[in-house]
Amino acid sequence: MARRPSQKRLFRELAAKYGQEVAQAFMTAIRDLTRQVEIQKLLLALERRDLDAAMQAMHIDRAAFQPLEAKLVEAFTAGGQGAVATMPAAVSIGFRFDPGNQRAAAIIRETAATLITRLTQGEIDQARAFLADGMARGAGPRSVALDLVGRISRATGERTGGILGLSGPQRDAVEAARAELNGSDRAGLRAYLTRGRRDRRFDRSIEKAIRQGTKLDQRISDSALQAYSRRLLLLRGEVIARTEGLPAIRAAKHEAFQQLVDDGRVEVMDIVRGWSTTEDGRQRDTHDAMNGQEVRGLDMPFTSPSGAQFRWPGDSSLGAGSAETISCRCDEYIAIRAPRA
Repeated sequence: MARRPSQKRLFRELAAKYGQEVAQAFMTAIRDLTRQVEIQKLLLALERRDLDAAMQAMHIDRAAFQPLEAKLVEAFTAGGQGAVATMPAAVSIGFRFDPGNQRAAAIIRETAATLITRLTQGEIDQARAFLADGMARGAGPRSVALDLVGRISRATGERTGGILGLSGPQRDAVEAARAELNGSDRAGLRAYLTRGRRDRRFDRSIEKAIRQGTKLDQRISDSALQAYSRRLLLLRGEVIARTEGLPAIRAAKHEAFQQLVDDGRVEVMDIVRGWSTTEDGRQRDTHDAMNGQEVRGLDMPFTSPSGAQFRWPGDSSLGAGSAETISCRCDEYIAIRAPRA
């Protein structure tokens, strides 16, 4: 009989696979949003100072994020199937993870729906605020529109460098970088050179402008800003993957063992769950302290030194805040051990 895969190794592989694929699905959704913008209608609406018409030209709706929703469902199913593959053969022969189980379906439906609703509404609110601010400042319609949706890259034919898809703090960072690159003083350019996510290929041109005391060429400024914005967008995709995709896999692992209990194959108190920290020097101090923490059954939560509680790493259903959940890379191992007599 083939050896059962190590749970730790298998779920590390699933985390790597779906961490990348969920991030890519997010990028696909943002590309779709930028492609669907009716740029001429947007420009006309901005010229007329008609904010509602401008938003209609953006066509932001939850359907754009369907690839991301589908990938989360796929990750959840793979997590459940992976959990079964690591269960002892004595209790799992003939047992299959059922993603259509009423409870399982509700878990992934709620997980995906909450994320997609938040992303969609966030894009609507931030785009509306950005356009309204541009109108209030009297900025040119074209610069406002292109700063929002991006400019077409000659290399790819896609719009890049806009702020669609970025988080609020990232949008603020892009606007600050824009002011630094387009300003006439050296201090702004020097400040830009401290940005960790900048594309360093433009540093030489920026340093030259600083030495000569001249304004940075607009083409270089635009290109540097597009690259900076794209790097922040990639980071946003990675954060979403770690914060939403990986917890979906962990939730499925948990659900698979619950289905095993429901099937009468093991007693719930025979199950031991443990917290496994990613020990690479980048883990949270609180999670580092939790490494190896074990609890019995499927309902008892893990507890952080901060007091936050989790059903599994990255879980926020028990009230754990973003300081404990965002980009969490820890894992939960689940084993079947009969209680001692």
